[in-house]
Amino acid sequence: MIAENKTTKTLRIISRWFVGLVFIFSSFTKGVDPLGTAFKVEEYMTAWSFGSISFEWALPLAPFLSMALITAEFLVGVLLLTGSFRKLSAWLLLLMMAFFTVTTLYDAISNKVSDCGCFGDFVKLTNWETFWKNVVLDVPTVFIFITRRWPRRKSLERDILVSIAAIAAMVIFGLYNINNEPVLDFRPWKVGNVMIANLDEGLETTNEVTYRNKATGEFVTMDSKELTKQSPEWFEQWEWVGTSTISPYEIRDPKNDSVVSFPLMDADGNDYTIDIIGATDGPVLVCTIHHIGEVDERGISAIAEAKQLAEERGIRFAIITNAEENEILELLYQNDMIDAEYFFGDEKALEAMLRSNPGFIVLHNATVKGKWHYKNIDKIKDFPFEID
Repeated sequence: MIAENKTTKTLRIISRWFVGLVFIFSSFTKGVDPLGTAFKVEEYMTAWSFGSISFEWALPLAPFLSMALITAEFLVGVLLLTGSFRKLSAWLLLLMMAFFTVTTLYDAISNKVSDCGCFGDFVKLTNWETFWKNVVLDVPTVFIFITRRWPRRKSLERDILVSIAAIAAMVIFGLYNINNEPVLDFRPWKVGNVMIANLDEGLETTNEVTYRNKATGEFVTMDSKELTKQSPEWFEQWEWVGTSTISPYEIRDPKNDSVVSFPLMDADGNDYTIDIIGATDGPVLVCTIHHIGEVDERGISAIAEAKQLAEERGIRFAIITNAEENEILELLYQNDMIDAEYFFGDEKALEAMLRSNPGFIVLHNATVKGKWHYKNIDKIKDFPFEID
């Protein structure tokens, strides 16, 4: 047991505040988007297995586990800052940091999950960066733990009130962000973001062809214009393998200028990404559905209202989903919306675009003009679609 003196007391206060602020910041960046954290929990459950033991059976619990983790992290942070329940908070902190450290070490070694989502979408760390971040936090954590028995100076009633207030605050905050689009959007598809920076440069889509050498098996890929320069003898030695369309426009995350994967296809496999995302002849009201089997009656009603609103305003309405074609056709047919335009996109891309299922977003000139949870369908009615 370390004796309490001025130096150790100062170190204890610094340790509590340092770790407490990190925990509060971490829980806030996840609490603003609990569904994003739930998707990350699902990713862990799908990627991790130990021999014949897997965790996919627990996938339905992901939203609950997400809120439980966020609330526990916020609670520990508040207890550390306020000096409440000193022994309990020290034990909780030690157990959580032990779990986080072991988990992130395994992540760093196996690389089965690309990032832990420790700070939601606000800050992305590599697996090794996350592990070393936890190692740094382990130092004050151990110091807080070994000094947990120092005399109390707070009342039990005060500690209980602090704990109840912390739990209630995060639960209310998290539930609000689940039932609405997050109050702070750290994702690429934030309102105001320009997703295609070079949209107005008049670039042309090109075709690339791939050929295989009949003798050596070597592959070569070239622009279709370059192909026309090849001699008849060349074509006798090479056979066509395939052709791909290359768009000069890339959808990018304005925050870090990274490419956002967002293929958008119709039922025949035609690419409509630029046609919808980069629409220049007027705004497009897009409905995203990333889990069609989970769309409830209120969600279906919101889709119908949004479609009718688009028709009344004379703007384009399109649905993007990762469902099978028969599934989206069944939904549209059963709800008298069979004439609605629909396209297909990746599940993860749609989840990043909108957390709501279904959700709505207005795009014009590759710029995000507005986005809403389906429970806020009335707000779309007040949106000024007559935008430049």
